Amino acid sequence: MTRAQQVGVIIGLAIVAALTILRASDPQLLKQARDLTFDEYQRMAPRAFEKLPVRVIDIDEASLQEFGQWPWPRDRLATLVDRLSEMGASAIAFDILFAEPDRLSPRSVVRDVPGIDPSLLGKLPDNDEIFARSIAGKPVVLGFGLSNEGNYHPPVKAGFAFTGESPIGAPPRIRAATPLRPQLEANAAGIGHISLNPGAASNVVRAVPLFLSDGEQLYPNLALEALRVAQGASTYVLAGAANVPDTLTLIKIGEFVVPVTAAGELWLYVSRDTAERYVSARQVLATGGASPDVRAAIDGSIVFVGTSAAGLQDIRTTALGQNVPGVSLHAQTVEQILSGHFLARPDWADGLEIMSIAAAGSVLVMVTTFVSPAVALACGLLITVLALVASWLAFFYAGLLFDPLAPIVSGSITHFGATAFRFLVIDRERREVRRAFGHYLSPSLLYRIEHTPDALRLGGDDRELTVMFVDVRNFTQISEQLAPAEVVGFLNTLLDALSHHVIANEGTLDKFIGDSIMAFWNAPVDVANHGGKAVNAALAMRETLARLNAEDAFGFGKEQKVGIGIGIHTGLACVGNMGAETRFNYSAVGDAVNIAARIESSCKEVGFDILVSESTAKLLPNWALLEAGVLALKGKSTRTRLFAVVGNERLGISAKFAELQSFHRQVVEALRSRSATIRKDVSTAKLKSAGLAPELSEFYRRISRRSDHFLDGLNGRDVSSAE
Repeated sequence: MTRAQQVGVIIGLAIVAALTILRASDPQLLKQARDLTFDEYQRMAPRAFEKLPVRVIDIDEASLQEFGQWPWPRDRLATLVDRLSEMGASAIAFDILFAEPDRLSPRSVVRDVPGIDPSLLGKLPDNDEIFARSIAGKPVVLGFGLSNEGNYHPPVKAGFAFTGESPIGAPPRIRAATPLRPQLEANAAGIGHISLNPGAASNVVRAVPLFLSDGEQLYPNLALEALRVAQGASTYVLAGAANVPDTLTLIKIGEFVVPVTAAGELWLYVSRDTAERYVSARQVLATGGASPDVRAAIDGSIVFVGTSAAGLQDIRTTALGQNVPGVSLHAQTVEQILSGHFLARPDWADGLEIMSIAAAGSVLVMVTTFVSPAVALACGLLITVLALVASWLAFFYAGLLFDPLAPIVSGSITHFGATAFRFLVIDRERREVRRAFGHYLSPSLLYRIEHTPDALRLGGDDRELTVMFVDVRNFTQISEQLAPAEVVGFLNTLLDALSHHVIANEGTLDKFIGDSIMAFWNAPVDVANHGGKAVNAALAMRETLARLNAEDAFGFGKEQKVGIGIGIHTGLACVGNMGAETRFNYSAVGDAVNIAARIESSCKEVGFDILVSESTAKLLPNWALLEAGVLALKGKSTRTRLFAVVGNERLGISAKFAELQSFHRQVVEALRSRSATIRKDVSTAKLKSAGLAPELSEFYRRISRRSDHFLDGLNGRDVSSAE
């Protein structure tokens, strides 16, 4: 390398470093360019309108002409609620504020008339009371707005469950809210905020905050509350990032899972505005009753009541460049969740784009300096094409948002600067250098960008996994004694403490299923001794639960102990991305998963908290395991030999366990031969286990009643023939 080339490389890399730092600082100009790029993608491929059970009850110009100017008296809104409820609406959400008393109420009007007898006022109807009575017992959701005055915060009608770190500080902040009339607040089934883009620098609504936070409480938006009320759900489940506080990843409402930004916002994937989404309020309030078509549109639908009248100034701009009523964006939020068509900008997208600028810029500097500007131009064009194609494919097929402009513009600037220096300074005679770099390869990071859409396609691989299921014992009885919020707190405390041991032992947390945990080992990467690590996690869970019970961490009193059952099995399963093309999870399915779940269920019958299958036990030589019998698992045609996990290898090679194991073999032989010494042998083994593992007391208490599980020849036999 000549001195001139060295200088050229230093200058070129300095340009690349400056551009990389500029992108990392993410100035407003770059944000605007990125947003416009994503808007253009949506215009090229907007979300198709589908006939989903979502409708907007539009207080349009025709409705105002029919019933008079806005605001309408609330007895008319009560009639609207009654009509919609009678037509079968699953939820009725008002994109309307009810902060002040109804000034058109007869009681309010007469109160201001001089000389009226005060006793007469109580006999006059009050529209707020009429409206409050109308919404009582109906699936009505009311909205509130943001305010910079006062300290009113509306009540929250739903509970919250968290997984991972607490995301309470993730959503945008709410200082105060517009107040709701007390009787309306009390009778509403749900209350949600109606703010679509609070604090945004642009008038275009691109992302909707699904929650607001005051630092202590989360407040859902109108669309989420409508969806929750429509399903009859009582709890939001929020997934926070592992070990990263105040960061959201997913939200679960009833049966629906929604990917969100770190701040809990939903990227809107909008469809074109269409009349099929709207039903005029005039048609619902028609004197002769609504037409059959209107009734069919309302029946079973989530309806949002709002206005498209231009004079009421609730018009918003979408990424498609259309001006639409704000209420339609609440409807589109629910449509998007129901359809499962989501947009997402991964939290690693910024890092990828910054690295691509550094990598692509470095390549262009090197190629320009050591090969030729023409080849560098070809590389730049290739990078441009790859960035555009990869970004577009990620959007079109996976709903992922990657910015192609920053790498392209940065690459162009880098290429121009390096080429200018080469033409001005560097000697053209360097054939040896060109030959030395003739086999230079593109950075692997660009290869990853190109192949991102392929990596996210559906599919899976068959692998040997060790699968674990954990379930809370007597959860139904526990939940009956607690309020819903207390149940959520109990589950959060327990599942959070137990799930840490899966991660600490190199396991993969598959999912939380109510009061249960599913996890597996040996995927997505190979894990040495995966059977041992799974059982280590189970033993750690046992110790953690004992500590939580001793500390009365659940607040039940130290006399009431919480118990769990753990089933572990090793076998072949299919693991990979599973679900729909637009929404999927990394999970495992197969017979091995079903067997692990059935083993966990057998813990109740066996009377022990940790059971493993024979295939897992074979991976655990010298561990403290005791044979638990050959049991019939639900859905399996043959019986399965199970083992109780007393402890780890250290305990397994101890003299005390060897003595217990000897007595346990005598118990098993006595059970198999129907010996008259069964009761004596069981009693002896139980005494020997007392100082070693108190958990075995219940195990031996039940074992004599399970003699059929120890008969010779059961392993592998058909269940029906064994009984």
